[in-house]
Amino acid sequence: MKKLLMSFFLSTILCLFFIADNANAGRVARSSSGNNFNVLSFGAKADGRTDNTKAFLDAWRAACGAAGSVKLIVPPGTYFLGPVRFIGPCKNVKTLTMQMQGTLKASTDLKRYPSDVWVQFGWLDGLILTGGGTFDGQGALAWPFNKCPKQKKCKLLPINIKFVNTKNTVVNGITSVNSKFFHIALLHCHNFQGRNIKIIAPANSPNTDGIHIERNSGVSITQSNIGTGDDCISIGQGNSDVTLQGIKCGPGHGISVGSLGRYKNEGDVRNLVVKDCTIRGTDNGVRIKTWENSPSVSSVANMTFENIVMDRVANPIIIDQTYCPFAKCDTSVPSRVRISDITFRNIRGTSTSPVAVLLDCSKGVPCKNIRMHDVHLNYVGGLAGVQTTSTCQNVRAAYSGKQVPKPCH
Repeated sequence: MKKLLMSFFLSTILCLFFIADNANAGRVARSSSGNNFNVLSFGAKADGRTDNTKAFLDAWRAACGAAGSVKLIVPPGTYFLGPVRFIGPCKNVKTLTMQMQGTLKASTDLKRYPSDVWVQFGWLDGLILTGGGTFDGQGALAWPFNKCPKQKKCKLLPINIKFVNTKNTVVNGITSVNSKFFHIALLHCHNFQGRNIKIIAPANSPNTDGIHIERNSGVSITQSNIGTGDDCISIGQGNSDVTLQGIKCGPGHGISVGSLGRYKNEGDVRNLVVKDCTIRGTDNGVRIKTWENSPSVSSVANMTFENIVMDRVANPIIIDQTYCPFAKCDTSVPSRVRISDITFRNIRGTSTSPVAVLLDCSKGVPCKNIRMHDVHLNYVGGLAGVQTTSTCQNVRAAYSGKQVPKPCH
């Protein structure tokens, strides 16, 4: 009888354990199929050494396959990561938030990169990238292999963060450090908002543009600090309705439109506003640059640069339609990029070169409707008795308000 009771007791206990295990399994299943996905649950290790590429992709696939408002969590720590593509569409996801609290550290083995991608987000609607995390491209070891500054045909090194074909994207509070090539690139995106972005690289790092924008519409970058070895922000071909506000730029090459006119069938660049910015210790301030011998006609139109402080900038205001970064370029045909309706308003500060305003337009298609209002740029380059000057070619600008240097006609 005792044996029978003992057997019944053990059977009851086992049954209870089975029921509890099933309940726990149900809770785990609901958690893994719910709306929060932690990369640690997919095998990621925040030790700075373990290759987390597979774990991150597995976590992404699970999050992208969920429904509603989804969150992908990268907790604090350092995660070593090879090239990854976070690709949609995520058909049933309304918004996908990547809560990036940790530091992603890129592989320095260039053989691992078949393209210019380290981290890519693509074909997504409603992506939010936030959390205060850092993308560390570990670019110093790769920079000596960058041949693009000297060669027209060169292999592009990996970009830290690349957005391709996204809609309604928000990037907030993210840091990019020492990219191998561009820090952030936007291609074919619509309605992109970036704010509180920090970008850091030394002044001698080649082609490390902070944010490169190409073939997008509805882009807003605000309240961001960018110091790098190339353009803080570069606006390439095919962009419209771009606003840059509250940008602190330096070191670097300033805020540039271009270079444009190098390739066939480039798109126009229209409706750009750059305002409330501080540009410090850079090679250029605000610049429009186009190549000579353009294979196709394109246009740059309706742009406003206003309320900008220049602090020890070499070329504060520049339109350069003979742009050539190489030892030799084909100059047989003037630039075919048409520049019109450009306003420089309330530009003030200091220039380290005597020519503070350079408007060098194409003799084939001279610039039209260039307006200068309240420009005050003093020389601080160290040559005694020198004042700032203006140089103009193939343009008749309209001037109003205070003008230092004196206008050229």
